[in-house]
Amino acid sequence: MIKRILLLLLVIVLAVAGYVFYKFKTEKGEKFEGEKAKKLEINSTTPVFDRGLEQVLASYISLKDAFVEADTTATKMAAVKLITGIDSIKLDEIKKDTASADLVATVEALLNDTKSHVVRINEAATIKDKRLAFFDASQQLYPLLKSIKYKGTTLYWQSCPMAFDDTKEAYWIDAKGGDQRTNPYLGKKDEKYGAGMLHCGEDKDSVIAK
Repeated sequence: MIKRILLLLLVIVLAVAGYVFYKFKTEKGEKFEGEKAKKLEINSTTPVFDRGLEQVLASYISLKDAFVEADTTATKMAAVKLITGIDSIKLDEIKKDTASADLVATVEALLNDTKSHVVRINEAATIKDKRLAFFDASQQLYPLLKSIKYKGTTLYWQSCPMAFDDTKEAYWIDAKGGDQRTNPYLGKKDEKYGAGMLHCGEDKDSVIAK
């Protein structure tokens, strides 16, 4: 009888010990996974990369302003500067931590596509074709800012519903939103509207400084 009681007590002790061990390991694992997930949310770029990107964005805004003025000489100069800035981006300044390989590949692809469209700007014969290439470049640069959790000054993703032939919508990035936006597709010297559509468009989204 005593042996049975002792055996029962031993089984209970072992069961409790097993539960405590399981609970400890589970909670420790959950904590680790939580910290890992939190790490994934941290921006993965370094100050060196961020400074290079700021130069790219400054050149992009200069290019946008040149289109507002319909100044093909200024657009050429800004496009060349933008290409140089893209070539100077240091991809190895994206931190080599969790999931960085995918991030590097994404950023590299978007930068290369942006550059190819900026090159088209200087190859295009007409201001309309140059603006079409600018639109394509903008569509690559914007998701790049989203993918790296851009943490510079606030930028706005804007659209004009009548950018081309009064029917085709186009987008661009600007440092000024609301009534301060300036439209690079219709600008100040449009053949049909003059400066009447300079502020045409709306803010579709923003990339807010973190």
